[in-house]
Amino acid sequence: MKILYLVRHAKSSWEEPGIKDIDRPLIEKGIEKTQRIIEYFQKNKISVDLMISSPAVRAFETAKLIARGIDYPVKNIKQDNKIYNGYYDRILDIIYSTPNEVNSLMIFGHNPTITHLANLFLYPGIDMLPTSGAACISFDTDKWENIPGTEPKKEFIIFPKMLK
Repeated sequence: MKILYLVRHAKSSWEEPGIKDIDRPLIEKGIEKTQRIIEYFQKNKISVDLMISSPAVRAFETAKLIARGIDYPVKNIKQDNKIYNGYYDRILDIIYSTPNEVNSLMIFGHNPTITHLANLFLYPGIDMLPTSGAACISFDTDKWENIPGTEPKKEFIIFPKMLK
């Protein structure tokens, strides 16, 4: 069984003029909403074998918050430019090439790419994965590269506003 978690970064700031997109920080509201997701993960005993984040500050900071919340070592979070710069097919390359000893993978990314990626595996799909939103999909296979031939199963989709 392979489990894929797709997480959109927390709400970030547009307030600092001249800051590069990749450097935009989280805002307090985004941190607070991510805490709801963390509490859901804790309550449901979510753990992951591997976290991979976009190198954008807002995505990596979200990954670090969740890592601390579910006792995943922050130093083990990998970053991959394909998540920031790429289309969903580049993230699929990451997923399909994940080592098979990894059974659960959590990816932190951006819209619209992260929603498009989720919708490849969800039926019905979702209009938009909001900031701090998470989708969990499982696959009855022991190899990540076999996912394309495996029926995906939606485990959950959660948004912060669902967890008040």
